[in-house]
Amino acid sequence: MTIFCSHCHRPLQAETSCLPRRAEQAPGASKPFRSTKSASKARRDQINAELQALRSLLPISAREKERLSYLHTMALVCLRLRGAHLFPPDLAPPAGPVLGAELLSLLPGFLLVLSASGKLVYISENVSQVLGLSMVELLAQGDTVFDILDGRAQEDVHKKLLLAQEEPGREITFVSEMRTSKAFRLQHGGNRAVAVRGHFMAPRWPASAAAFLALCTPVTQLAADVDAGSQDNLFQSTHALDMTFIDVMESVIYHLGYHREELTGQSWYSLLHPEDTELAAAQHRAVGESLGAGAAARPAVLRVLRRDRTWAWLCVSARRGRGGRCITCASRSLR
Repeated sequence: MTIFCSHCHRPLQAETSCLPRRAEQAPGASKPFRSTKSASKARRDQINAELQALRSLLPISAREKERLSYLHTMALVCLRLRGAHLFPPDLAPPAGPVLGAELLSLLPGFLLVLSASGKLVYISENVSQVLGLSMVELLAQGDTVFDILDGRAQEDVHKKLLLAQEEPGREITFVSEMRTSKAFRLQHGGNRAVAVRGHFMAPRWPASAAAFLALCTPVTQLAADVDAGSQDNLFQSTHALDMTFIDVMESVIYHLGYHREELTGQSWYSLLHPEDTELAAAQHRAVGESLGAGAAARPAVLRVLRRDRTWAWLCVSARRGRGGRCITCASRSLR
């Protein structure tokens, strides 16, 4: 009986086939790499050794090094690499003991350096005195300034940084709540309000990028609730729906320097800092779109022109009043 191949239909001899034979492996050819437990362990040991070497180079205390996880180690390494990219060795921000605890203690806040995209580049060690978190603990929140800010303020801060980046050297200021330790929140009832004042420094050499240098100073809390202990920092005003002053407390003279009669009939917008008008308008729209009395918008931190031509920082809470026919504002002075 003749058997034919199913591929070419030719007669087959015993133990033969027209199918191609598997190529024999040439002598000395390398075999495909197969991972083994010993090889995986060797790779892990090598990675651990490299991370330990990187950890030993970080300019932090031995106690902090012992507490670092691998993730924190890499976050700190990235922080140092960003700093090395933005600053030459002779202009790099001093770290740790170089700046000196005595000098840092004289500052009203902590120092902050950011990249153009908002990445953290440098945080001075005295940040723990303001936020209750060390530099290492703060990096656990994330590696950008937006990760340590109150979520509601992130969009506003992003706009401010873009504005400052367009004109290196132009100073910007914003106030926002920053994340703090659990112990701090329990003691003070929330996160810490911080005024950030800084500017972008123009690149010093072709390969560098712009860096944002700022001083972060703590201010009074941004609490919207009014309690008996905070009346000295508060004044109230009543406005028409277009935010024209209808009435204002006599204490406005203490906070802004104006007499009550000077503000009556004047627009609220005429006193605002140009950079804060958009934020104030957003709060105005939020209150205006709510027709019912008592409807409120979230507090906004605004700069208001004092009579002596200086700027006062106010945390303003606005709501509809008198059956929805006017807007009342409670303004807390931030010091």
